[in-house]
Amino acid sequence: MNKSIAATAAAGMLLLAPALVHAQCTAADFKVASFQVMAGDAAHPVMEMPGQLVNHCKEPAAAQLLIEAKAGDGKVVQKRKFWPAGTANIAPGNSVKFDAGRMFSYKSDMKTYSIAVVAVRSW
Repeated sequence: MNKSIAATAAAGMLLLAPALVHAQCTAADFKVASFQVMAGDAAHPVMEMPGQLVNHCKEPAAAQLLIEAKAGDGKVVQKRKFWPAGTANIAPGNSVKFDAGRMFSYKSDMKTYSIAVVAVRSW
């Protein structure tokens, strides 16, 4: 019975090992190197939100971004979370380009935009 408990504990540690290796990567290890918003208008509502995300972590990892479009009074009009690299890790020191514009619908009251890294993981 003791051998069974030890085997179960060892198996559990193996399952946690990949998470422990990448646990040191945090949101602070990623930097949005560039981000801009080119909003259309009512007649041409296509939005463009190109940017570049850089991994400064020592391990390959991915980051989830949150973009908020806000009205002049600061109220959030729309917000979206997304993984710029999809389900791929970004190698240490490398970057990925993205354009989140297709995820937003033009609204005339959107005046300011914010972007932040909100989650980190390895795939």
